[in-house]
Amino acid sequence: MSTATSRRSRKALIGVALVGASALALVGCSGGSGGGSAPSSFEFLKNSENTTTEPVLNVLADGECKAENEKLPLEISSQPQADLDSQVQLLASQGGLPPMFSAGGNPAEGAKLADADVLVDFDKALTDLGVRDKIAPGAVSTIEKLYGGGFDFLPFQYNIEGIWYNTKIFSDNGWEVPTTWDELLDVAAKAKAAGYTPFSASGEQGWPITRLISTYLFRELGPDAMQKIADGDAKLTDPEYVKAAAAIADLGAKGYFGDNVASLDIDGSYNLFLTGKSPMIYMGSWILGNINGADNQVGAENMSFFPFPAVEGGAGSIDQYPANVGLPATFSKAAYSDDVASWLGCIATNYGTEALKQGQITGFVADPSASADLPEISQKVQETIADSTDSVLWFEALFPAKASQISSTSAALLVTGQMSPEEFMSTVQDAIDNP
Repeated sequence: MSTATSRRSRKALIGVALVGASALALVGCSGGSGGGSAPSSFEFLKNSENTTTEPVLNVLADGECKAENEKLPLEISSQPQADLDSQVQLLASQGGLPPMFSAGGNPAEGAKLADADVLVDFDKALTDLGVRDKIAPGAVSTIEKLYGGGFDFLPFQYNIEGIWYNTKIFSDNGWEVPTTWDELLDVAAKAKAAGYTPFSASGEQGWPITRLISTYLFRELGPDAMQKIADGDAKLTDPEYVKAAAAIADLGAKGYFGDNVASLDIDGSYNLFLTGKSPMIYMGSWILGNINGADNQVGAENMSFFPFPAVEGGAGSIDQYPANVGLPATFSKAAYSDDVASWLGCIATNYGTEALKQGQITGFVADPSASADLPEISQKVQETIADSTDSVLWFEALFPAKASQISSTSAALLVTGQMSPEEFMSTVQDAIDNP
């Protein structure tokens, strides 16, 4: 168990009575493996903002999972995301968690539930069901990094991040896809000279810029670069961390983000890329909806992506994609009956394929034939996810809320020269130390 996990466990057991002591005390009084009566329905409590999971489950309930649905009918209920954490904590304290429910908005909330031992261990459960191989290894890696080291959540969404680029602009100008940081800088310089904004990024949001800092860190220092910050084994003010902030600040100093990066919102950054004014944008695979949408003036056929390049001499690998699992779902240990287990097996086997038919990319392994009708760029992302075995997180993933907010709001100041790399990293580190 890592230092961060140990510290998180102590905090959960001492400071979070609802999910710690109460849930542990009551877990044996509810249904399923906890010793009480088995659930009468396969209830899924989700956040109401999630509109993608329910359609897939409904199709499965009428099709591949019809037998499971007849024994234990699917029942979906919703709560606004703002209320979900407190609702889940309340149900945990009462021993009344439903068979399946969405995780909280902050990974730390999900980790508290895992520490309280109220969740199904999917590594064991899926192995017992013979379907452990139906979850993409890269998705499992992401979940383990986000939620304290265990495989306690399911990747109903899965996004990888990288640099999306305009293949036509690259081809017309004879630019090769960069595989190293120096090659990326060379392409950026040529793009600016040709009249383009080399990188489209939203300084108004901030996180598209800090994502570049952390990915540079992962490439140079290795995949545990940000875990060391969370564990207290390193500081953002250490020279090797400041170097990463300086590398991204230098992109701004050279004008590679354009003149209006500080005020550019996320839609504006998408527009800059989708109208061909910028040849590159760092973003997650959720941008596929925009790339495949009607507002893409360049055309999806003229777009692709490549991983954040290697830093020469670095300890990280170009194959370690920054990734997230959106808002995953999990199963209640207390409500885990034989019929719930059957649902889990059916979901693991079929969810990825049905979701892909509906244009969704998840962390479940899908039948390759399901991607036949997808745009080529979506197929490429799906294949990359299927082949990925490891992942890294992002700059703010393990930060407390205060540090996360300060990081995002200060990012534009970094790339516009209003804050030095040392000042930026010091400000964020102070917020980590004093949450």
